[in-house]
Amino acid sequence: MNLSILIPLLNEEESLQELYSWIIKVMQSNNYSYEIIFVDDGSTDNSWQIIEGFSNENPNVKGIRFMKNFGKSQALHAGFAKAKGDVIITMDADLQDSPDEIPELYEMITAQKYDLVSGWKKKRYDSVVAKNLPSKLFNWAARKTSGVELNDFNCGLKAYKNVVVKNIEVSGEMHRYIPVLAKNAGFGKIGEKVVIHQARKYGETKFGMERFINGFLDLITIWFLSRFGKRPMHLFGAIGSIMFIIGFLSAGYIGVSKLYHMYNGMKYSLVTNNPWFYIALTTMILGTQLFLAGFLGEIILRTKNNEERYKVAREVNF
Repeated sequence: MNLSILIPLLNEEESLQELYSWIIKVMQSNNYSYEIIFVDDGSTDNSWQIIEGFSNENPNVKGIRFMKNFGKSQALHAGFAKAKGDVIITMDADLQDSPDEIPELYEMITAQKYDLVSGWKKKRYDSVVAKNLPSKLFNWAARKTSGVELNDFNCGLKAYKNVVVKNIEVSGEMHRYIPVLAKNAGFGKIGEKVVIHQARKYGETKFGMERFINGFLDLITIWFLSRFGKRPMHLFGAIGSIMFIIGFLSAGYIGVSKLYHMYNGMKYSLVTNNPWFYIALTTMILGTQLFLAGFLGEIILRTKNNEERYKVAREVNF
């Protein structure tokens, strides 16, 4: 199978028919073998009924329905697990991503041998203050932190080799950082393509300013996980050990200093009257706690179970 088109959605009943017809037109004009996977992330409108209608008339249309809204990352994770195409294309259901971009994205994966190609909405039709400026700042921070030179991490229109989506773990709200996850998994040929960004035709955006706050927090998380996720003891254990040693040596110096003054008949005060004693004691306690945090992290990594992070209510055509 040439292509899997993966579309996560939430309450997009108005745009689904137009999007579906557009994708089918592109598939037929290019003679692709394909599947379209709609992942309904807990819609409360008629989105699922529309998807079932597509699946009844076209066996290439498949659907996954969550029991409630679990988030875009979980929807992508569910779709990635089911996708069978040689190339997987992800796109949003709000018609802001153009299916006409699919052939070029497919060509970049198959002919130019990219592992992953991310769309770049160079010209946007979103609010400058509410979306464009925060997005530019967010993308700059993501480039500097991750080392992945992309201009638009958050673009929903992306293309992947099948092997890429089968070897990355998308959880939490990490869908913004799939290129970083792919790089950390060993897929180094990551490209970018300028894509058309269309103004939203129906409804309202499901994302507010809070997504950028969450995005920066996730960026810190992925930076940490990429460096110490498999070896937390290397960070917490090292810092904890250094703090404990500094505190221990400081406390020892205070004690030896008092003994020296006592032996030589010099004036001295109680150790507990010296504020540096409490600083040293606190440093030792914090060092011990950090060391234990690293130790517990190592134990959790070795004993954790990969539990499902979402519940599927229904599936069609799988």
